[in-house]
Amino acid sequence: MNIIIIEDEKPAARLLQRKVEKLGLQVNTMLHSVEEAIAWFQNNPHPDLIFLDIQLSDGLSFEIFEQIDIKSAVIFTTAYDEYALRAFKLNSIDYLLKPIDEEDLEVAVNKFKARTQAQNISLDFEAIKRMLVNPVEKEYKKRFSVKIGQQLKVISIDEVECFYSENKGTYIHTLDNRDYLIDSTLEVVEAEINPKEFYRVSRKFIVPLKAVKEIQVYSNSRLKIILPTYKDDEVIVARERVGDFKEWIG
Repeated sequence: MNIIIIEDEKPAARLLQRKVEKLGLQVNTMLHSVEEAIAWFQNNPHPDLIFLDIQLSDGLSFEIFEQIDIKSAVIFTTAYDEYALRAFKLNSIDYLLKPIDEEDLEVAVNKFKARTQAQNISLDFEAIKRMLVNPVEKEYKKRFSVKIGQQLKVISIDEVECFYSENKGTYIHTLDNRDYLIDSTLEVVEAEINPKEFYRVSRKFIVPLKAVKEIQVYSNSRLKIILPTYKDDEVIVARERVGDFKEWIG
């Protein structure tokens, strides 16, 4: 099976390559620009699968399809808003939001395998391009309401130092060193907040970039995050998330 990665940044491409090859697939080629990709497609057989970044160094990757009649299956790797990405499903396209989660990658690869066994899919790249050039803006959650006795307190997203789970409950820890139980799960919270500002470092913690006071090297190739006031437990970046976390913090 012939697989290529077209990704703007070389470190991100190498990280994705490692994740793909952990799933038993071999990445044959990595490209990093529209111009490089067009030249490659003009001189090589088209691959079975392309991992395609939307925004390349010299333009949108859809410019490749304007010059080359691509017949390959495509899995997009992109930071675009999830509402615009919902439209991909209408064209039988898989996508991965950055930073790429390994479980999501495995699901996307399995979908690709299932489709290739079933039939060839025709993709409307022009329609997808129009949707992504003018994506729908998503409104992320700006505040949370918590119950304190018989009263409700509103906590602004700017007050959050971290979200964490404990004893089957989900909590907000605020910058003024207070903890509040919320009626939600970390999975739901993760879907409601801005992924550019918050990152789920482990099953237990979601942290905002602005609250990261210090990052320390920890055992087993992990990282330890020091927050301004939270001291009840160590905030550790899970080993499988370290690469994505580094990409997220820039």
